[in-house]
Amino acid sequence: MSPVVTRDDGLGDELGDELARFQNDFLLALYHPVSASGTATAVSKLVHQPGFAVYRNTVIKTCIDALEANFPCVARLVGREWFRAAALPYVRATPPTSVMLMEYGADYADFLADFAPARALPYLPGVARLDRLWTEAHLAADAPALDAHALAALPAEALGAQRLRPHPATRWAWHSDQPIYTLWHANRAQQPLPDNLPWTADGVLLTRSGLDGAVRWQAAGPGLCAFLDACASDRTLAEAAEAALNVEPSLDLPGLLADLLNAGALTAAKTR
Repeated sequence: MSPVVTRDDGLGDELGDELARFQNDFLLALYHPVSASGTATAVSKLVHQPGFAVYRNTVIKTCIDALEANFPCVARLVGREWFRAAALPYVRATPPTSVMLMEYGADYADFLADFAPARALPYLPGVARLDRLWTEAHLAADAPALDAHALAALPAEALGAQRLRPHPATRWAWHSDQPIYTLWHANRAQQPLPDNLPWTADGVLLTRSGLDGAVRWQAAGPGLCAFLDACASDRTLAEAAEAALNVEPSLDLPGLLADLLNAGALTAAKTR
């Protein structure tokens, strides 16, 4: 076998730099054609070919289509025309980083929060975050749900020391001043909103369990969200219960734990 020959004349670095410049220029021409039009770059000849405009429009449209599919409740609330017009600046500023376009739009809610035309719709970023939580729950890894019988068999002193973990597909959110879940749920289920919607706090729990692997959601109170926050921070069951009661003193803790177990929201417990 011939020995492997390596170069130490810097040519490899030079070629790498040239490739990086080409890729950067290509992305600039693709997502920011106005900025790139008057600049001599490695792709100047390419971008002036008629076919490049067709390719660019196809890429942009594909990204907007993906964003619309990933944020269906936002699109339904604002209408397709508004959504696609608002998506264009996001797509140009934030190209996809994965070939799996279902992952696209991780920070779209933050974009909407700073997007001037959306300031009259203060609930929109929250709805976008719930659309994103649904996607995260759908794409999350599989794991066995916590066995309720095994947990119930533990003696009382050992139970409080357990560290319960949210299932990888579990997501939750508490909205302290807006009915974000109510808005999201109505649009996700394509149901009409109440004529006089109370503008009050609400929360949601999303899980993915069962043989069909479908994402399911249900209303959640502040205590449940605080409980899962504590579990996610590796707190003991006793500490998580205390955190839940601190924000919702009248909470039925056994009922809360039963609800989480029935929803498959927790996975195997651990101790230290």
